[in-house]
Amino acid sequence: MTQESHDHNFKNVFLDFPEEALEWLLPQVLKEWGPVRHVEFVRQEPKKQRLSNSHLALDMPILFSFDQHQLLLWLVEFQEDKSKFSVYKILHYTANLMEAHPKATVVPTVLFTDRKKWRKDVMLQLESEFASRLFLHFEYVFVKLFDFSARDYYDVPNPVIKILLPKMNYAPEERWEVIRQAYIGLFQLASAMLFDKYMDFIDVYAEVREEERDAIFQEIKEHKEIIMIKQILRDEYIQEGNIMLLSHLLTKKYHVSPEGLAPRLEGLSSEALMELGEHILECDSFEDIQGWIRQRKQTHSDN
Repeated sequence: MTQESHDHNFKNVFLDFPEEALEWLLPQVLKEWGPVRHVEFVRQEPKKQRLSNSHLALDMPILFSFDQHQLLLWLVEFQEDKSKFSVYKILHYTANLMEAHPKATVVPTVLFTDRKKWRKDVMLQLESEFASRLFLHFEYVFVKLFDFSARDYYDVPNPVIKILLPKMNYAPEERWEVIRQAYIGLFQLASAMLFDKYMDFIDVYAEVREEERDAIFQEIKEHKEIIMIKQILRDEYIQEGNIMLLSHLLTKKYHVSPEGLAPRLEGLSSEALMELGEHILECDSFEDIQGWIRQRKQTHSDN
């Protein structure tokens, strides 16, 4: 896989899940400024000072807006090969964005995605000072996926984390569980369209074999059936509660015996029960209510 296609894969994750990525990597922003109100993806090439200048292609500038008009411009750089990383380039990117968006707080972040231990660290900051005067201090948010233990994130309900689990640190014997957690977690947290899209991401970075994928799909199918059963039971529980509430309302308003009311309502759909609640509030005659119930049941049986 080329560096370009690799970067494109990671960019897509943050394009599809910008708030979830922010919640994971910069949670203090949401704690201090509250929920995100608007997300905008900024152009990747800042304007040139001269036409002859080479262009700067920023990896992922995302502009977040918050309730109190705070603006956070999050510059995310994805780096698979640390030998190609330049802190000076990140400084240049950040300065360009600060000039272009003077009202925003610019937070440069570098996400190192290679799955291996480093013998030598990258530069984390730049400083220039003389005679007790600090002329420049620059640092960025350093994130190395391999520093994260995959097992610590199995229960975190964040689709970005589920997608990136294969790029985290885990022992060889944990590989199957990492793949399983990535697939099933993403299935639970993302739409069907995004699940299909990022299955390929997991397949590529975890090197998933066909038989492994088939086994996980079977588990997902069984999990889906369990969810459907739970939803049916939940709907039936809500239906039962609505019937009890309406029976009580009929008894109080029309002074009729509660016995036999619930069975009369059991054939009505959820929508019909909601309509009946409004009808009870507007109608003064219990006979009219009985006629309305019979009519709705007849309409339902005809369909």
